[in-house]
Amino acid sequence: MDKHEAKRHKRQVARAKEKVKLSEPDLRTPEQIKAAREASRAGWSQGADSSTSSSPQSFRGGGGKAPGTGSAAKTDV
Repeated sequence: MDKHEAKRHKRQVARAKEKVKLSEPDLRTPEQIKAAREASRAGWSQGADSSTSSSPQSFRGGGGKAPGTGSAAKTDV
């Protein structure tokens, strides 16, 4: 590594060290944490009932059938 690359690397490392973020401790009580988790789960269960669960299947199941039909038509031509 020449001098220019060494100095550049040194600057990059110094900048990266400055940007390090330390996480702060969670100051909530166990009851508050439990309530927040339950509220989060309630939001997931409502949205995942019908629309979310059918979307991935439509890409996998329905998407696989249509290109298969199209490729068979291309080979006949």
